Amino acid sequence: MEPRTTTASARTEPPSLIHIRTPTYRRGEALTRCLQSLQAQSWANWICDVFDDDPEGSAAAVVKALGDDRIRHHQNRPQRFASKNIDACFSRENPHDADFFCVVEDDNHILPDFITANVALCGSEGVEVVLRNQLVEYASGTPNERLSTFGILDSKFVEGRYDANLLRLALMAGIGISNGGLFWSRHARSNFEIGFSASATLHEYARTYALKDDIYVAMDPLAVWADNGTETTRNIGAKAGSYRRELNLKRSIVELQRRSWAGADARERSEFLHSPAFAHAEAARARGLVKSLTAFDVEGALSTKEWFRLILRGCLIRLAGRIEPGLKQFIEASGA
Repeated sequence: MEPRTTTASARTEPPSLIHIRTPTYRRGEALTRCLQSLQAQSWANWICDVFDDDPEGSAAAVVKALGDDRIRHHQNRPQRFASKNIDACFSRENPHDADFFCVVEDDNHILPDFITANVALCGSEGVEVVLRNQLVEYASGTPNERLSTFGILDSKFVEGRYDANLLRLALMAGIGISNGGLFWSRHARSNFEIGFSASATLHEYARTYALKDDIYVAMDPLAVWADNGTETTRNIGAKAGSYRRELNLKRSIVELQRRSWAGADARERSEFLHSPAFAHAEAARARGLVKSLTAFDVEGALSTKEWFRLILRGCLIRLAGRIEPGLKQFIEASGA
């Protein structure tokens, strides 16, 4: 094997090692398909750690049946529960001395050129982070299973390179970075492990805020995200009622939105509503600005009735919602 190099262009060579992290919980058939999608990769030099949150360690049998020494089973002790298990997979730790990293959750999978194409982009574009488009899988694991004809980034971004401040503005209209589309190198400055207890949804918003590197958004969908969020809610705690949890989530998102807006330069803010860097509808951008009480002049993108409704909703969120414990410390630590 040729010695590894440290330049972005040279890391497109096969010696680069990819570390894949797969969180799982009692979904043997889905996990099998997920891991088989790794085995089908056109890039062979990878290693996968499976983090099994089942106290009975059921994923061990799946890993053993595949008989691939690149796939290693780890039983979480103690149990982490869903969002914490996923979050830990974004750790900066590098036990295998790998060059690149990604997270493929047990109910998701990747297409054969996912790794090859992402490594190539890191080299050709000189970036340390890629956000890859994903197809949506509906009715996963049922006879009605089917893939979307669109990617989840189609209505959010356009192909190309974004600086971190600009991409964070995507938070005004929704989640920016999605877990399954993220691919990063050992040289990335961004720390994508959030490190405080919260819902997986808030973690994804926070992961976008944590971005420090330039990022290349690749619109060719080479990963598949299963639309089955109601099946992945094993989070411990959550003693507050659903309405209170929703208000707290929205209040925490508003905090990230307002911080992201403040961190952008004046030109990026002035151009945001019409910027061709984003594919979001102008109305979606305007709703985020008004509802977060960040900006009110949205140049007629909203009707007067909706404008007032969003302001009232934003006031309710600010007054009744509570920022999740740990979020402010995360924001300070991220230094974004």
